[in-house]
Amino acid sequence: MISKGCEQCAEGGKLVLFVYGYCDQRDCFYCPLGENRKNVTDVYANERKVEDDQDVIEEAERMDALGASITGGEPQEAMARTTRYLSLLKDEYGEDFHTHLYTGITGGRENMRRLSEAGLDEIRFHPPFEQWGELHGTEWEDILYIAREEGLTPAFEIPGIRPETEFLEFLDEGAADFCNINEFEMSDGNYRRMQEEGYERKEGHMSAVENSREDILEVMGDHEKVYFCTSVFKDAAQHRRRLKRMARTIRRPFDEVTDDGTLVYGKTWADPERFEALGVPEEYYTVKSDHVEVAWWLLEEMVADGDLDEGEIVEQYPSYDGQVVERTPVA
Repeated sequence: MISKGCEQCAEGGKLVLFVYGYCDQRDCFYCPLGENRKNVTDVYANERKVEDDQDVIEEAERMDALGASITGGEPQEAMARTTRYLSLLKDEYGEDFHTHLYTGITGGRENMRRLSEAGLDEIRFHPPFEQWGELHGTEWEDILYIAREEGLTPAFEIPGIRPETEFLEFLDEGAADFCNINEFEMSDGNYRRMQEEGYERKEGHMSAVENSREDILEVMGDHEKVYFCTSVFKDAAQHRRRLKRMARTIRRPFDEVTDDGTLVYGKTWADPERFEALGVPEEYYTVKSDHVEVAWWLLEEMVADGDLDEGEIVEQYPSYDGQVVERTPVA
């Protein structure tokens, strides 16, 4: 990895903070945002909709976060929220809590100063695709030097639409510290417009676009300051490891953490007194309002021995919404 932000992301340690869904200056055909994020004013910490500032802290604690990745929108409201949450997180966790911002606007010196004072470490710029190859001598070149003067680490983060050697020039000139290239992907939010532009999904792949990876790696892949982030890595490594961090943090003594970062436990509607009468240790179950949750293997044993009539094995994500992946009846 070529940045601390990337290292922490690969470990699943980055809190993903989405601060705003409107882009006044951009309408990118490849924007991957879905309906719940595009053109909304809501804030999300990972999958959790933020109602107040404490929700951000609770979500960071829930995953034992090492840092935060901030993205979303362009207006001044997005800037105000970003600086507020930066200050909040730095005050709570200290200067070692690493933060980076992904932005599609240049912002200007005053905004760079505000971000730096609030505690931002890295800023990753995403220039408009239409300007790629013609960025020198524009505000996009100027802002790299301004950001550095204000104490930030300037970089590029771009979608892997096509290879562009101008980004390599910025790296060689020392204007930018690194360039992250995200594998070009189709999503529910951009699929229709991507097809209208002539892009097709790679055969046998859930999201990657045909031919984008090979072309870019041939031109840009050997540069020491370029990192190509594949869609498989984002799913198999970043997302799964973040789930595992959450699961290990919130698991109860009887929850099993799977290799996918989900939690597995048993559920039954038996009278809680039944567990006490059978001498089940308290650490193996917990009583809810209308059911009992118990170690899944103990549930199977109790049903097989006739101590309980029925139940189910539940697998769910450790995220705030607790989405259930699978229910398996036991009878």
